[in-house]
Amino acid sequence: MRVIGLISGTSVDGIDAALVEISGATADLQVNLIRGATYPYPKQLRSQILSVCAGAALSMAELAELDDAIAQTFAQAALQIQQDLDAAHLIGSHGQTVFHRPASPALGPLGYSLQLGRGDLIAHLTGITTVSNFRAADIAAGGQGAPLVPPVDRCLLQHETLDRCIQNIGGIGNVAYLPARSKLGDRSTPKILGWDTGPGNALLDMAVHQLSNGQQSFDQDGAWAASGTPCQALVQQWLQQDFFQQLPPKSTGRELFGPDYLQQCLQDAVAHHLSDADILATLTELTAASIADSYRQFLPRLPDQVVLAGGGSRNLYLKQRLQANLDPVLVCTTDDLGLSADFKEAIAFAVLAYWRWQGIPGNLPDVTGAKHLVILGEIHQGTH
Repeated sequence: MRVIGLISGTSVDGIDAALVEISGATADLQVNLIRGATYPYPKQLRSQILSVCAGAALSMAELAELDDAIAQTFAQAALQIQQDLDAAHLIGSHGQTVFHRPASPALGPLGYSLQLGRGDLIAHLTGITTVSNFRAADIAAGGQGAPLVPPVDRCLLQHETLDRCIQNIGGIGNVAYLPARSKLGDRSTPKILGWDTGPGNALLDMAVHQLSNGQQSFDQDGAWAASGTPCQALVQQWLQQDFFQQLPPKSTGRELFGPDYLQQCLQDAVAHHLSDADILATLTELTAASIADSYRQFLPRLPDQVVLAGGGSRNLYLKQRLQANLDPVLVCTTDDLGLSADFKEAIAFAVLAYWRWQGIPGNLPDVTGAKHLVILGEIHQGTH
């Protein structure tokens, strides 16, 4: 089956689109990436999305307009990715998360998560049957609705003899812990685990934009941060934040690690007399240290390999700092394993849509905290 996966993550950089050919079910799942591309949002639309993620108020009419504008942009990405190729049979669209409030003792047993870019409009504009709203069923079953990629990681990246952590670094970081297949019969072997580790690129990108007076949107290869020196005392102070101590399952987003959090970090940095490069190095160290610290807190043991994906896998300084924090564990990328690091998340939502079409449950209760397995996503029929 030829499927398009679409997602725009917490960084709101644009829409990652992956056109893939899928066969099999779960244990025999086979995925071949035909084409992957990223389509940036129009500048004004991105700005509006970021404002909403930061808590800006919207009227219902404005919300409807934003929902439609995002859907139209997603539909255009789906049409472009398959240009000059045979049409896809199915689209899996995660949409754009603008609000994520996981279940908690303070807020109650049911979470809430809103992804804009409605699937029915994407199906209408492309003519292709579209699966969307993937998080809702898991949340209704008492889960976090995130992370949703670990079941796909299990099928595509679990190793026969090595324990692996598949670490995605988008705007937010999340991990899937995959014990070696050969150990699965051993009762002492832990289950597959997963959770959001904390900030990925979100704080870095916001800081770069602010410190460069809007001239840069991200730190290419981590070069700016690499010219500074991380303040370890500040990193240790930040790691005391409640989210980092919270037991999995857990998920987060810009609601926590957003503009207000960054401003507090910048305020904390004043007392340490840090340069702009030092601030970026320290924020990069927070991402690396929070990942490594969460492994040491919540895993039964450190993995044999840490495999990176997402935009953060291209940040050479971040990768170096993660390697230093996890030494002697080997850090590599999914590219090294034959799976695109840039489009792994989009590929995953193509697979989740395929599973929805096949009637196969798409969540892992041990990861999300849901009470049981559920089929994820809502189907919107196309005209083709």
